[in-house]
Amino acid sequence: KNASEENKTKHIVEHEAKLILTINIRLKSMGYEVNTAADAVSAVSQARKSAPDVILIDINLPGGDGFVVAQRLKTLVQTSATPMIFITASKKAGLKERAKELGAVAFLEKPFTATEMADAIEMSLYSSSTPDAPSGEAMIG
Repeated sequence: KNASEENKTKHIVEHEAKLILTINIRLKSMGYEVNTAADAVSAVSQARKSAPDVILIDINLPGGDGFVVAQRLKTLVQTSATPMIFITASKKAGLKERAKELGAVAFLEKPFTATEMADAIEMSLYSSSTPDAPSGEAMIG
């Protein structure tokens, strides 16, 4: 990991406690700061406060779906350009396409491996990084 990746913050928006714990442990072991939210409302308020570098968001959330959360985050100055990785257990047609329309940098279907998740995060940070980009946080919700 190079110096520009130090202290990146991830935001995880996910309602399954076991998956949150697994993702949290993996990201912290990679040197990331992690914020989590278990529902749509807290996802938006947490992201507004932490201005994460990447957001992992479950499509199926209590209090609203992940697509609605993503649309809301796109309107906030703190997160309008933040890369988003969508995750879902659903096999419903059209989800991947809808995620791409919202600017998703990756789409992970559950179950996914820790390596697949780490690769998606690294790719999202690499593709969005600029020489003067500030280090920050990740949010998983």
